Amino acid sequence: MLNSIRQFWYDLRASLWFVPGLMIAASIAVALALIEVDSTMKPDWLADFPRVFGLGADGSRGMLTAIASSMLTVAALAFSLTLNAVTQASAQFTPRIFRNFMRDRANQFVLGYFVSVFTFCLIVLRTIRGGDEFKFVPSMAVMTGLLLAIGGVLVLIFFIHHIAASLQITTIVHNITVETKEAVDTLFPEEIGDPASAEEKEDTWHADEVKDWLRIPSQKSGYVQNVDVDGLIEFASENNLLISMRKGIGQFVGTGAVLAEIAADTESSHKQVSIENERTETIRGLFSIARHRTIEQDVGFGIRQIVDIALKALSPGINDTTTAINCIDRLGEIIGDLARRTMPARVRSHEGVPRVISLAPSFQDFTETAFDQIRISGAANSAIFDRLMTTLFYVAECCRSEKRHEAVEAQVELVKQFADQTLATEYEKDRISAKLRNLSGY
Repeated sequence: MLNSIRQFWYDLRASLWFVPGLMIAASIAVALALIEVDSTMKPDWLADFPRVFGLGADGSRGMLTAIASSMLTVAALAFSLTLNAVTQASAQFTPRIFRNFMRDRANQFVLGYFVSVFTFCLIVLRTIRGGDEFKFVPSMAVMTGLLLAIGGVLVLIFFIHHIAASLQITTIVHNITVETKEAVDTLFPEEIGDPASAEEKEDTWHADEVKDWLRIPSQKSGYVQNVDVDGLIEFASENNLLISMRKGIGQFVGTGAVLAEIAADTESSHKQVSIENERTETIRGLFSIARHRTIEQDVGFGIRQIVDIALKALSPGINDTTTAINCIDRLGEIIGDLARRTMPARVRSHEGVPRVISLAPSFQDFTETAFDQIRISGAANSAIFDRLMTTLFYVAECCRSEKRHEAVEAQVELVKQFADQTLATEYEKDRISAKLRNLSGY
């Protein structure tokens, strides 16, 4: 249940309607509160400012009607500009950044502001009475509507600036980097203290002797967004089980594909395990599956987005080396941060008994995801090889264990070999060789 609530909250925050919905509710509450104050308190100081609060019923209706109609028009304009920006950025860089624009708090706030002012004016309009009716003009509420309209001009100017800034590739890559590093802080909060961390040690326990595995198939298809590993450990401990994950975060799961396998633990005398449908559903519920990947629990997805932008920049139709170099710099920042972090062990135990065999990317997996495809797509481009070399040496400086150094050194060697194979002139090859000699530590 906790896993489902957490995933629901992630999806809610990423929706385009949640923040505007809250702002609409707040505008209704403020409108009703101001109307109630105007109808009951009747403050005498309003009469001292007739030019400010002395608007009649017809004038108040006309002004609020104009504000409401203009706010709805501007809201439609803001929504149209957002969609155009998203379409342009998705076509030019990568479709995977579409959700980043939807999750943008500034876009959500601007859309929410205009529709909430529209709602505020409608609520106040229906209470104005004049002519043969009982005369009532909520002066404070009308004045508040005017101030909100003036504020809307400032919000519109801010929104145009924000859209223009958000379309810059440096801003897009920076925002993805920030979100990915926030995910790194959440998923791997501890830095390596002892270089021989749990991840670096070879597992002394193996599941090879376990033969009678019971498969837990998925009942729907999609990408694994989150796995409650602590919940799996607790469930396995309560039922004396060993759980082996077959799908990890970010991987696609087809209907009927195996999510996990379970067996009796090695201390149990049972040869085979049976499990009720209710408990099977409990295990499935610890895997969150949806139609898209998210950065919050999936660091690899953030890396994947930046890699996709770099690959699009290096494509023959665009050939934008500068953008690709910017992406390599940001990838180095993320991988360098990961190099300093302690990653969980593959086998998770409870009270000394192995309970869960997890399936999560290692540091080497993250490194290969970040640099392999860029190296291949950057064939015959000495500037790409030069920056890859520089970035990899920065990552090597961040590494605090021999195993991670080996993974980075393997990438450096691949860059050197690929440069020798694809660069056209000896001048370019000599530059890469000189770069390799000048960088310290290799």
